[in-house]
Amino acid sequence: MLRTSSLLDFAVETAREAGALLRDHFGRAVDVRYKSSPIDLVTEADLLSETFIKERIAAHYPRHAILAEESGHHAGASEYRWLIDPLDGTTNYAHGYPFFCVTLALEYRGEIVLGVAYDPLREELFMAERGAGATLNGRPIRVSHTEALAKGLLATGFPYTIRNQPDESLTYFARFVKTAQAIRRDGSAVLDLCYLACGRFDGFWELGLRPWDMAAGALMVEEAGGRVTRFDGSPFRLSEPEILASNGLIHEEMIAVLTRT
Repeated sequence: MLRTSSLLDFAVETAREAGALLRDHFGRAVDVRYKSSPIDLVTEADLLSETFIKERIAAHYPRHAILAEESGHHAGASEYRWLIDPLDGTTNYAHGYPFFCVTLALEYRGEIVLGVAYDPLREELFMAERGAGATLNGRPIRVSHTEALAKGLLATGFPYTIRNQPDESLTYFARFVKTAQAIRRDGSAVLDLCYLACGRFDGFWELGLRPWDMAAGALMVEEAGGRVTRFDGSPFRLSEPEILASNGLIHEEMIAVLTRT
């Protein structure tokens, strides 16, 4: 196994440079295209960022596999796989709403071993290394101490299928509106999870996410002392499109809300 510290340094440098590309193009007129639905966007900035990241991985770690949001899976000859979201918060970006990031995570033998998320506008760099904790701009972070769901600030998002399959997502939202202190919906699952890891949010849930949406953020929460599962409390898996994350203290209450019949 390669030294995780050197891989983390590489991920940080790559995220910073890709983030600079996003920052340089932010606020300009952007070419917007649509993928699976009228609310599933891709911009030229997504593609520029992803191309840069893939080329950099290929140059430094040519045997590593890659799973990227825009171009899919690229096979490799090693047991490492990079999961890339070159621009998490594309809809925000396209509208000039300043909440987005670039994120990379590295998987080794099926386990996420490091994750990085970089917000280039606020210059906030979140990092996590399995077994070594999580940091924000080099300083250790921890989840909040909120002990009751009624006092919790939660975050969530809606899947791209919301127009065709609204019932489940809206049911969960309605339940939490009535049981939590407040809910925020900012449009970047990665940053939501990072904000949970540093105590800005107390809990997060979402359906319809993909591996690159969850990998770095889930590790961030775990390494900051939080808990990450599926909605019913069973072990979290990147292959399953749902995630429940919290500071741990309100987790059982959130499970009860999500599994109520």
